[in-house]
Amino acid sequence: MLIKLFNAFVKLTGWLPQLLCFRTKIYYEDKAVQGRCVKGGAIVVSNHTSVFDYAVYLFVFFGRTLRTVMAEVLFEKKFLGVFLKMMGGIRVDRDANEYGFMSKCEKILQKGGLLCIFPEGRLPKPGEEKPLPFKPGAAYLSLAENVPIIPVYTNGSYFNKKRARVIIGTPVYPLDCTDTNKTDKENTEAVNAVLRAKLLYLEKLIEERQRSKEG
Repeated sequence: MLIKLFNAFVKLTGWLPQLLCFRTKIYYEDKAVQGRCVKGGAIVVSNHTSVFDYAVYLFVFFGRTLRTVMAEVLFEKKFLGVFLKMMGGIRVDRDANEYGFMSKCEKILQKGGLLCIFPEGRLPKPGEEKPLPFKPGAAYLSLAENVPIIPVYTNGSYFNKKRARVIIGTPVYPLDCTDTNKTDKENTEAVNAVLRAKLLYLEKLIEERQRSKEG
């Protein structure tokens, strides 16, 4: 309850500042199928361009408490770490063989919560192919809890003259991507392949929508 209240306070007080900083334009693959309103347990999966992706998505999905999986380095910064904990951020130690965060994620989904996961696991370095290969976490959780995955793409244009542009894709249902004759690892990889292809498609789609508006 405290996490929800703190999220609501941050969103209400931060609405105008984020509007000035990001000026986010939101597109949809098919708004009739999936808009900004997300019902029940689900996982938002996105490409990763900046630490500000999280801030943008807080307001894209304004009506929900977004519980986001975040790298340990963010929690090591004193004031930021406290803030992220109060916002309900889920810490993952990327270099440790500790998966306690997965049980936290499962419990959130079981209670109908909304998770946000950046499956690349880190920010791409200059020259690397984007998006990076996906970690298995989001696909595994979606299969384990049988919840839809909502793919979202952002152009990462923050704090400049160009607007931040985000496109929300139609949900990916994990069981539609799997085969009962395959292993869990193979099915997880199959879901990830679909998700990565979907994000690449959304990248092209947002560029087309932008050009059609400007043309």
